[in-house]
Amino acid sequence: MALRPFPRRVLYVTLFEGLAIVLSAVLLAALSGSSAQGNLPVAIAASTVAVVWNFLYNTGFEAWERRRGFAGRSLAVRVVHTLGFEGGLVLLLIPLFMWWYGVGLLTALAMEAALLVFFLVFTFVFTWVFDILVRRIEPDLPTPRAESV
Repeated sequence: MALRPFPRRVLYVTLFEGLAIVLSAVLLAALSGSSAQGNLPVAIAASTVAVVWNFLYNTGFEAWERRRGFAGRSLAVRVVHTLGFEGGLVLLLIPLFMWWYGVGLLTALAMEAALLVFFLVFTFVFTWVFDILVRRIEPDLPTPRAESV
């Protein structure tokens, strides 16, 4: 069974976001002292915000790269990209957490920091496992090379 690039991306995003919603609802429950089920709406909202922000941010960032004539992403450009994306996401999610949980800025910031650390690890592990499983389905797929930094 071969997965073309577009269906593979759809499968990746669907599995990633589905697991992310469930796991972040559990994490938010632990942080807020409430049930995972009660945190499902805010987890879904945060996931939706993250997906929309990811699309908008990357569209804008790639347009900026084209205007600047970048051929590839250096380490410095990757750092700027990451900080811009995460910074924007924090600015979007903090008010959501403050409103949903009725907490102050510092508590909402601590919740967002916990989610940020969680997603750093989750994204690494999920992508690694996904790549291994896709290789089993598509053994002829070329192995991705590490880009130089």
